[in-house]
Amino acid sequence: MSMDMNREQKRQMKRMGTLNEQGNPTRGQARTKATRGHDEARTTPPQYLREVRAEMRKVAWPSWPEVRKYSIVVLVTVAVVTAMVFGLDSGFGELSSWLYG
Repeated sequence: MSMDMNREQKRQMKRMGTLNEQGNPTRGQARTKATRGHDEARTTPPQYLREVRAEMRKVAWPSWPEVRKYSIVVLVTVAVVTAMVFGLDSGFGELSSWLYG
């Protein structure tokens, strides 16, 4: 069984540890951090929540006028697409009833 791989695929497989010395794919499992063992201590729930809170402070939240504007754009787009689908469905329904009726 021959596997044709480009250079980028071979580099990726080499990083994952699934190529042998000759550059051929191996059937063994790739060596990942999960299979090597745990070097780092687990994060506790309070630490996790502190980190989440710190990251959420970095988020650039939109202002209320932006939220309203984007919501209106989404609702109008949904209404237009719904109308198009309804129109096409009705048209094809009439066409099929005319062809088979």
